[in-house]
Amino acid sequence: MSSGCCGPAAAPAEQVTAQAFPASPWRTGEPPVVVIGAGPVGLAAAAHLAERGLDFVVLEAGERVAASVARWGHVRVFSPWRYDIDAAARRLLEADGWSAPDPEWLPTGAELISDYLDPLATLFGDRVRLGAKVSAISRLGHDRVRTHGREDVPFLVRLDGGEELQARAIIDASGTYGTPNVLGAGGLPAYGEAEAGELVDHALPDVLGADRATYEGKHTLVVGAGHSAATTLLALARLDGTRITWAVRAGSAARTYGGGAADALPARGALGTRLRAHVDAGRIQLLTGFFTHSLTRSGERMTVVSRDPSGAEQSVTVDRVVAATGYRPDHSIASELRLDLDPILGSTRQLAPLIDPNRHSCGTVPAHGVDELSHPEPGYYAVGVKSYGRAPTFLMATGYEQVRSVVAAVAGDWAAARDVRLDLPETGVCSSSLAEAQERRVGLATGVGGGLLATPLPLATAGASGEGGSCCG
Repeated sequence: MSSGCCGPAAAPAEQVTAQAFPASPWRTGEPPVVVIGAGPVGLAAAAHLAERGLDFVVLEAGERVAASVARWGHVRVFSPWRYDIDAAARRLLEADGWSAPDPEWLPTGAELISDYLDPLATLFGDRVRLGAKVSAISRLGHDRVRTHGREDVPFLVRLDGGEELQARAIIDASGTYGTPNVLGAGGLPAYGEAEAGELVDHALPDVLGADRATYEGKHTLVVGAGHSAATTLLALARLDGTRITWAVRAGSAARTYGGGAADALPARGALGTRLRAHVDAGRIQLLTGFFTHSLTRSGERMTVVSRDPSGAEQSVTVDRVVAATGYRPDHSIASELRLDLDPILGSTRQLAPLIDPNRHSCGTVPAHGVDELSHPEPGYYAVGVKSYGRAPTFLMATGYEQVRSVVAAVAGDWAAARDVRLDLPETGVCSSSLAEAQERRVGLATGVGGGLLATPLPLATAGASGEGGSCCG
């Protein structure tokens, strides 16, 4: 679901057209490389596999390409098109006669699909299988305990409907959008959270579009300090007769306000500036030191209680809650594989210190590839936002470089696999004139992990925060 602010340096590769792809694996019976997920990173993996002439199939659980992206289709990304298109995907598309969108335009999620991901998936034909949800992965005839001969047998991929496929390698780009974090401040569900489920929405509801009637004229509590929370807050502020309460665990909202006018990404800086203006004006009530502990439903309303580490409580009674509390990876489909996961983030152990959000923003994450993404199970790689586990610092450009490296390794080109490159300029990639010009046409960019709201938001002025921002959210 995340956009990157910068693009990786393109590795040279031979241009091929769709007609040059090898035959579909389920027709020839040869084990393909199985890619899980037909989002931006999964389809980028497919493009690199195609360029190298490797057989593959992409399994997408949704009924359309990039089904998770479609759920935030109303959201606009921080970075322009020139940083949102994988290099191998671009080569394949252009060889087929495709023309890239305006390189300086900030696309919405819907535009990413219609102008890029749908045409790319069309090139791959029946190699992209929709409605194909993976339920489990193992080694053919081998559970996690059995070692002898393990590396000599293919992977076994089981789908929800009972079908089984064999694979020579697995590239898991299934993401984390389907596994949001809970509301409870300690990582456990808040008391009553399940019972209040009908009144709790997860990040990025379409407040000004399809979900407008759910929020207009109501009192909504938004929990979270990231850009997804900011997106929803600014959208709610445009609705008449709507009360808005914003709850964060920290003692202030400085992290969300970001760098204001000094932010490296002007669209993101404007987001924080306007959000702060609404708080200062009283349009949004800010609750700090809020540690969600319980939810008690009474009819169509609920009371949300915070209990901080000292035991002090505060509460608010609302109609709706938006839980913009982030996401976590689900590795259950790979429970019979030998994974070496970091106990804190849920990434690989090698990657964890490079992406630790306590030490890094997305702009300071070093380039990494197959070596950092490898598990004791040869041939299995989790890539994209899933590779980062609970770290919120992922960039789409990082995912593109990950799959370039992984596919090179699968092809046996270890020199290319280990030649990882990722250029993240300290000054950012968006010009203020670009952000301002586009805002006048279609609205302010706001968002989560590079995702931004597509609808217009009112201009507001406020002093810039002294806190620095990051490129991801």
